Amino acid sequence: MASLPYISSPGNIDKALGGIKSAAVPDRVSQDFVKTILKVAGSSGDQMTTFLKKLGLSNNDGTPSELYKKFRNPTSSGSAIFAAIKHAYAPLYKRNEFMHELTDADLLGLVVEETGQPHDAQPTRLIVSCIKHLKTFAKFEAEDSKTQPPAVVEDKPNPANDRVPQRETGTSLGLNIGYTINLNLPATSDPEVFDAIFKSLKEHLLRRDDA
Repeated sequence: MASLPYISSPGNIDKALGGIKSAAVPDRVSQDFVKTILKVAGSSGDQMTTFLKKLGLSNNDGTPSELYKKFRNPTSSGSAIFAAIKHAYAPLYKRNEFMHELTDADLLGLVVEETGQPHDAQPTRLIVSCIKHLKTFAKFEAEDSKTQPPAVVEDKPNPANDRVPQRETGTSLGLNIGYTINLNLPATSDPEVFDAIFKSLKEHLLRRDDA
């Protein structure tokens, strides 16, 4: 059973996250920074310093993480806190990947299942309350809402363009053939000679039954 992060005064989450947005990025997210700049004093400041680390907003050495910087960016602030919730409460997401969509009652039941604590135990109620405060800063996006690559349109050949006409059985195709005939005519002016030549051409070369 997992130990889920929480603080004893969940309302300080709003104060701390609001302060992170307005304050300059520190060298370290230290207790002094949390208590003095984020205005979360006393033992609550000590808890908040540890809580921010469990959210992934600060690294193990206390330096601000990339998630911290993305949270300060108005265009990525909501998605950064969504990532922080998923990081800190990963065991709940293993039980229900849409944990952030649950009603308060269903969320309480999920925390009871994971921690083994009674539903009316103080840690159980504080865990649920911390998640609810974090959700007010988060922008929840569907896991599959990713940019899809443009569809590739293939240039497919048209089968009709590649079809070779085939001669059907029993169907005749007309075929016209042209001849070029070169004649060496004799040096004569006798018309009977020419008549004989063209008569012979007509009888032997130009008959229609040769087609």
